[in-house]
Order: sequence, then C-alpha cells, then structure tokens
Amino acid sequence: MAAREVVAVGMRDRVTKLFVGAAIAEACSWLGLLVGMAVKYGPPGNELGVKIFGPIHGGLFVVYLLLVLLVARRHRWSLLATGVALACAVPPFATLVYERWARRRGMLGVTEAVAPPQPATVR
Repeated sequence: MAAREVVAVGMRDRVTKLFVGAAIAEACSWLGLLVGMAVKYGPPGNELGVKIFGPIHGGLFVVYLLLVLLVARRHRWSLLATGVALACAVPPFATLVYERWARRRGMLGVTEAVAPPQPATVR
C-alpha cells in the first residue's frame, strides 16, 4: 500500500511539473505569435512568423488545457479555480500569472519557501 502512495505522489509531481512547463511554454508561444503578427501586419508584411508560431501556439494551448484538467483533478481544485485556469489560456501571458498565483496558494502541492524573519543586529 505504501508503494502505491509513493507512485501516486510521484505521478502528481510529474503532472504538476508538466503543467508549470506548459504554462511557461504557452506564454512563450504567445510572445512568438504576437511578434509574428506584428511582422505580418507591419511594414515587412511577412507571414512566416504566424505560419511557424500559429500551429505551435495552438498545440501548446491544447496541451495546457488538458494539463489544467489533470492537475485540477489530482490536486482537487474547485470548479471556479479550474474554470479560471482554463480561461487564462486565452489572454496573452495569463497562464504565467495563474501558475504563480496557484503556487503561492499551495494549489500545486508546493509552496514557496519563505525565509523566517531574522532579528536585526544593532552596531
């Protein structure tokens, strides 16, 4: 029974790490797509950036949505938190904001280490 629990925790950590990576990758693909759109509709008029980053962003968008559903189930997020995470895939860079917000609140199973306050020394 203990070995099964260790595997479950390890799988949760792997899925959570994939979620964090997908959130970062989706935001980076947004940046590439926005730059590609600026080049396409700007003075150069070159569509190459959109042709490259469009499918990449689309794929990462779908991967992020699937990982949100997996992480939400494994960490038992509320329906509201899951809905907000899914909605954050639409605006540029919102996945980064949501991931940091969820991490700070312990929703990813990991909380950021906060150093205990140190007493000030008087000299």
